[in-house]
Amino acid sequence: MEKDIYSYNVNKIDGSSINLSEFKGKVLLIVNVASKCGLTPQYEGLEKLNREYQDKGMAVLGFPANEFLAQEPGTNAEIQEFCRMNFGVEFPMFEKIVVKGEGQHPLYKYLTETKPEATLKENGKLLERLMEKGLLTGKSNDIKWNFEKFLINKRGEVVERFSPDIDPMDSIITNAVERELAIN
Repeated sequence: MEKDIYSYNVNKIDGSSINLSEFKGKVLLIVNVASKCGLTPQYEGLEKLNREYQDKGMAVLGFPANEFLAQEPGTNAEIQEFCRMNFGVEFPMFEKIVVKGEGQHPLYKYLTETKPEATLKENGKLLERLMEKGLLTGKSNDIKWNFEKFLINKRGEVVERFSPDIDPMDSIITNAVERELAIN
């Protein structure tokens, strides 16, 4: 397994290919996103987080995925338009990928194997509700739902994983971002 994210190539939402080494030296929050999910309003918090910390060396990276009740049915162009029009998203967005199951993108295979468990929201009920509805499927380290978040340090290493129901502006995330930004 790779030791950091910098060996992975991904396609931006416009289809152009980049290597994640372009983000070397930055703190990243990698998030699988969806446009038709109850958690979709988190786009607003992700954009706020990105704006608040981008000048300090942080970036949010959004990866649309359609594995959870087909809540990201649109084309890449439709997704980009939706995010800009409804939430003013300017942080980097990437092509729709598979984050769980057959065809899983190598980046997400790396993320979920490197950090197999997420920090859960205090008193959060999301996982319980997913389990009750039979929607918690797959391996224990799989992405559980849309808007699961991975914090990457300046060396490209996965340092934290946050449950989908933790808001991007929650102090558990902002404190972790600030901690990583303070490390040289």
